[in-house]
Amino acid sequence: MSILVLGTVALDTVKTPFGKRIEMLGGSATHFAMAATLFTKVDLVAVVGDDFPKIYFDFLRKKGVNITSLHQQGGRTFRWRGEYKGDLNTALTLETELGVLSFFRPKISECQKNSRYIFLANVDPDIQHYLLQIIHCPYFVGLDSMNYWIHHKRKSLLKLLKKVNIFVANEAEARTISGEYNLLKAAKALSSFGSKMVMIKKGEHGVLFYCDRFIFSLPAYPVAKIVDPTGAGDTFAGGFMGYLAKTNKITELNIRRAIAYACVIASFNVEGFGLEKTSKLTLANVNNRFREYKKIINF
Repeated sequence: MSILVLGTVALDTVKTPFGKRIEMLGGSATHFAMAATLFTKVDLVAVVGDDFPKIYFDFLRKKGVNITSLHQQGGRTFRWRGEYKGDLNTALTLETELGVLSFFRPKISECQKNSRYIFLANVDPDIQHYLLQIIHCPYFVGLDSMNYWIHHKRKSLLKLLKKVNIFVANEAEARTISGEYNLLKAAKALSSFGSKMVMIKKGEHGVLFYCDRFIFSLPAYPVAKIVDPTGAGDTFAGGFMGYLAKTNKITELNIRRAIAYACVIASFNVEGFGLEKTSKLTLANVNNRFREYKKIINF
């Protein structure tokens, strides 16, 4: 079963203690797609400017991503410039340029309107809501956001939470929107807002999943050298949704396995800049590390 992902396709400039990359391909939808395509087909919905390099269009096509709804408009492509210091857990945003994203309205084909698995990656909640309204009968919808939208478009985001199956957030986002510092309390509060399933990403400390029926927590796969965490959360979401779409059954066992696969795939992401690692991944690579991961968490 394929996935429709709405989000950003960006040009990222990133500096970490291990180097710097200028205007590399990034964005929430891009990182999501790299992970999800390991399991299923992905339709990517986003916008770029007329300055977007042709080689990146070619790259996405070669990776098997359907980019018929990746629209190109006059103007500049969304750009993000950031830096990581110390333990690399938090990005310092130096510059954000919305460009064509500031007036984007998603356009998808009639066939894509029948998509059953939808992921609303980090982008303006009003854009996310617009897309969801034109989907005919979604089966499983995931939602991601960020602190900027939580602060500036809280009402839109809360309205959207009532229409999705799972909300994916990092620790800071979960605490900000819920008003609870304890993550379990935050997850319960977020669930009460409408999204029955909540997943809180804790970076190097793993992930917490919450729903009324069960709670599940896993550590991150231990990585010896973290080079660049940019896109790790989107990669995690792509691995999670991709595995669920492949099984096409939302069961407790499949959710647990999807989270484990997501942790493993995200561990590859942080070992290189941008898409350097995830773009070269095969399912065989992932399964090898998945077996190692099972041994690590078994007791």
